[in-house]
Amino acid sequence: MQLSQNALTVLERRYLKKQNGKVIETPEEMFRRVARAVAEVERIYTRDKGFIRDMEERFYSVMEQLDFIPNSPTLMNAGQEFQQLAACFVLPVGDSMEEIFDAVKYAALIHKSGGGVGFAFSRLRPKGDEVSSTGGVASGPVSFMKVFNAATEAVKQGGRRRGANMGVLRVDHLDVMEFIQCKEKDSEITNFNISVAVTDDFMKAVKEDKLFDLINPRTGQVTKTIRAREVFDAIVEGAWRNGEPGVLFLDRINAANPTPALGEIEGSNPCGEVPLLPYEACVLGSINLSHMVKPDTQEIDYERLERVVRLAVRFLDNTIDASHYPLEQILKAVWRTRKIGLGVMGFADMLIQLGIPYNSDEAVSKAREVMSFIWRIARKESARLAEEKGPFPAFKGSALDKSGTGWLRNATLTTIAPTGTISIIANCSSGIEPLFAVSYVRNVLDNDQLVEVHPLFEKVARERGFYSPELMRKISERGTVKGMEEVPEDVQRLFVTAHDIDPEWHVKIQAAFQEFTDNAVSKTVNLRHDATVDDVRRAILLAYELGCKGITVYRDGSRSSQVLVKGQAQGDIKQKTPEDKGIAPRQRPQVTHGRTERMQTGCGNVYVTVNEDEHGLCEVFTSIGKSGGCASAQSQALSRLISVALRAGIKPEAIVKHLRGIRCPAPAWQKGGAVLSCPDAIGIVLEHYLEEKQGGQGTSEAAASVDNPHKGNGLPYIENHMGACPECGGHMRHENGCATCSSCGYSRCS
Repeated sequence: MQLSQNALTVLERRYLKKQNGKVIETPEEMFRRVARAVAEVERIYTRDKGFIRDMEERFYSVMEQLDFIPNSPTLMNAGQEFQQLAACFVLPVGDSMEEIFDAVKYAALIHKSGGGVGFAFSRLRPKGDEVSSTGGVASGPVSFMKVFNAATEAVKQGGRRRGANMGVLRVDHLDVMEFIQCKEKDSEITNFNISVAVTDDFMKAVKEDKLFDLINPRTGQVTKTIRAREVFDAIVEGAWRNGEPGVLFLDRINAANPTPALGEIEGSNPCGEVPLLPYEACVLGSINLSHMVKPDTQEIDYERLERVVRLAVRFLDNTIDASHYPLEQILKAVWRTRKIGLGVMGFADMLIQLGIPYNSDEAVSKAREVMSFIWRIARKESARLAEEKGPFPAFKGSALDKSGTGWLRNATLTTIAPTGTISIIANCSSGIEPLFAVSYVRNVLDNDQLVEVHPLFEKVARERGFYSPELMRKISERGTVKGMEEVPEDVQRLFVTAHDIDPEWHVKIQAAFQEFTDNAVSKTVNLRHDATVDDVRRAILLAYELGCKGITVYRDGSRSSQVLVKGQAQGDIKQKTPEDKGIAPRQRPQVTHGRTERMQTGCGNVYVTVNEDEHGLCEVFTSIGKSGGCASAQSQALSRLISVALRAGIKPEAIVKHLRGIRCPAPAWQKGGAVLSCPDAIGIVLEHYLEEKQGGQGTSEAAASVDNPHKGNGLPYIENHMGACPECGGHMRHENGCATCSSCGYSRCS
């Protein structure tokens, strides 16, 4: 297989089978495992073993060639003990304590299996409303979102990634303003994307600058009236500030609901591309459009694309039968409609191969052409599967039945998903997004930096004779070739990046794909850092006018952290002012001197080395016995951060103050008292070093002696204290031969 180094890294970290932390599967074996598990479903419908083997080979081939790749849970879980293959789920949240915490429990099970969950909180009574059963008052949707967020934080998806959620609230809910502002700070409700579900009536009131009614969902009564533009402006300003909230056009979503008799759609999956009924789930997969261009003629290879579409529809339909769902309600809902989401990735790469700039009417036309073809072929294949295996059970009386198009196997067929990691595996551009950067610098190990260039740009640069390593590095510092004299103008126009493109082109491309997408389109309207609030407002209004089902706007650099950054190393995402330039650590000298001290911790012996240069303390190294693994990695990371802080001029006394007293569930004892954790051990060694330098005198308030490690941290000294309980944070005691929590009863022996 022709896999990039990035693809291999992603596969090894997240997808390939492991045993005791060691990878025991090759990428080819992974695709074979997936192909076999999905092809086995054919046994339900046929006894022809040759047909089943043929389907396995065809499924394997389309994945091995990177023409089509299914969603992450399928790659991770197919052929495994717990074969949960769906990526997207929506759970209902009812207006009772029992229903709310049932949803919390169900979400934890889904997150554990690798899925993302959408919630509509619109049924919850508003903050301050009465609770008749207790005589108290309700805390409102936002407070319960924080409960869901905390539960998500505690559950890693299959040990490989954090759970992702979407929180949705109707625009006419009485708490809508609190909801819009609930992620004003990046550090709050971090496991949620949030979107406001706006109605046609609301958008009309915004356009006409009219008042809009807010409703208490418990009573259904109008409780407050507010200017629609006041709510809309709050949405726009939040999106400008940090990309939250997004917008879902709820009436448009329900107008396309294929099974309205089963209920209204209230929410969507975490990225907004799959609106679903309560308890529904959806399996996704994406076709690599960068492989669908004939190399000699620069034309789309529609014959190849049709083969891949038909095979992908059958593959995704099979995954519905193959998947083991975490709840009976989900199984019933999924089988009732058999929704799938076939999408694309590599669209920007396809345009480049066709010689079409992303920000052009020709690109918009090509988006319609390609997606309409995929949609038509997918429908034909679903109709063929319906004849072979039967239509989806809820077909009779559905909107599709009434349209007279004939049987279909699947209630929905097409979706445009983000394809974050599977596009890395396929080595193509993500989803329908433009290029993020033409060239960038990747840090390798500690000191080496490699310039990585988009392969199509490098090919053009070499063919046109303007390639040079120096130019590639220069481009990596800018991220874009726009305005560079060394790059021909036609090449500049072709290799546009997300921030070279005006917002309306982002929206026009999204709208073009939406025309032929049954579900919805996940796309980010990426704005330059200097984009205005009015730019955001125009983008949202244009998305509504052009028929999109939702929109997400993100202004570059508007969050404290972001996934992709242009430029060298961390890159300059904006022109820095004196206030935000930060402090650069001084260079490490060639020779340092210091000492090493051994500390006993719950992770084993930790050897802490403290070194200094002519300016004072400059670095810390730690080594944890032979343990390796996470403990070793985390202590090394902590040491590096301490070293950077020391060389940046942070006083060592301040570092000691923050390290001392940090507890883990397994403290240790040595001469002089308890060592509460590895960070506590590092703090103790730094403390000893400073005391020795100053003639044995203590150096800070928090420099509690090892004899009483709880001094100054508000905790009583307990002789048999075993650290913090991992369940409730209370004190652990050693009782009955086992460490037991004195607060909640948690025991390490059970």
